[in-house]
Amino acid sequence: MKRAKLKEICDRITVGHVGPMADQYTAVGIPFLRSQNVSPFRLQTEDIKFIPRHFHEKLRKSALHAGDVVVVRTGYPGTACVIPESMRESNCADLVVITPSQVLNPYYLAAIFNSAWGQATIAGKLVGVAQQHFNITTAREMEVVLAPRGIQDRIAHILSAYDDLIENNSRRIQILEQMARALYREWFVEFRFPGYEKLRRVASRLGSAPQGWELKYFPDCVDVDPRVVVSRDNEKPFVPMGSLASDSMLITDIESRTSNSGAKFRNGDTLFARITPCLENGKTGFVQFLPDPSAVACGSTEFIVLRSRMLTPEFVYLLARSEEFRNNAIKSMSGATGRQRVQERCFDKFVVAQPPRDVLERFSAVAAPLFGQVQVLHLQADNLRRTRDHLLPRLLSGQIILNEAAA
Repeated sequence: MKRAKLKEICDRITVGHVGPMADQYTAVGIPFLRSQNVSPFRLQTEDIKFIPRHFHEKLRKSALHAGDVVVVRTGYPGTACVIPESMRESNCADLVVITPSQVLNPYYLAAIFNSAWGQATIAGKLVGVAQQHFNITTAREMEVVLAPRGIQDRIAHILSAYDDLIENNSRRIQILEQMARALYREWFVEFRFPGYEKLRRVASRLGSAPQGWELKYFPDCVDVDPRVVVSRDNEKPFVPMGSLASDSMLITDIESRTSNSGAKFRNGDTLFARITPCLENGKTGFVQFLPDPSAVACGSTEFIVLRSRMLTPEFVYLLARSEEFRNNAIKSMSGATGRQRVQERCFDKFVVAQPPRDVLERFSAVAAPLFGQVQVLHLQADNLRRTRDHLLPRLLSGQIILNEAAA
């Protein structure tokens, strides 16, 4: 084990493009990473922007290659991940870009940055007044413990095995979410539910709908912000806006607070963001983390809580995810630019085709297990992250003895 400065063991340490970018984004092109795409050990690909090739070639200094390590400069400075083999050509904005030399395993370097030691070291060396950031000069002078390359590879292999399992769970969650949305659309938008061939279609305000399905206004079948009584005396789960995902039902990073202010909700409720840009970004969550049906949690005042009356919890969540429902809400938004909010009266005239009870029960028999499996996979991934994060400092410090033999 020896100590070395990063500038001594890296082939390149630079910074991504700094400056306005919105007018350069294209629908397709070269992937362009930002700080929100970098999480510990993992590149988040859900919201990657793209730039044209000619602009990518102009930004040669910040061009990325597989095996490079990217480090967040502002917001969550020090958060790091490795550019995967699947992304052989990309670029970035305002990230520290590091190309390790042959003596340094990229994943081992990312582990150093993501460790408690790395985070504390960077936090103590941030510069700037209005917005503190991880300076490139600090990165070059940062001194790290350099294990023999064989030990680095063993550590990288162990940690990456956890990340592969976490990534596998994330992919399965995405597939289950897509399946649930596709099922909802097939049954309740296209009206191709089991046995649909036996029913005539009749003209309605929603277009052609199955005969016998009642058309109801949304508040007749869903409670909007239902009243929930909650004790002031003890701590309870609290869900901030940041806990909602833009692309799935998951609610993560749940806090604990004694206050009972804000939205109140139970298992089976849907949390719908009322404020811009959270609504446009798709923030919507399905509550299924509480221990029992009577348990109550609190959350952001910017949530609209939706609870099924005549439908099912899964139906309500998937309806809230539908383009028709979201567009109706977005059109109602009012207020100062940048802080506009949904007007709840927009739901008063929103029409829902009320399926017969037997169709709803058959739908829940399929959808509810999908929702439950999403939560199980999420909990498994959380356990894997905690185990990995527990191992990380012990591996880097040598508390767990490894040899240089291949894994």
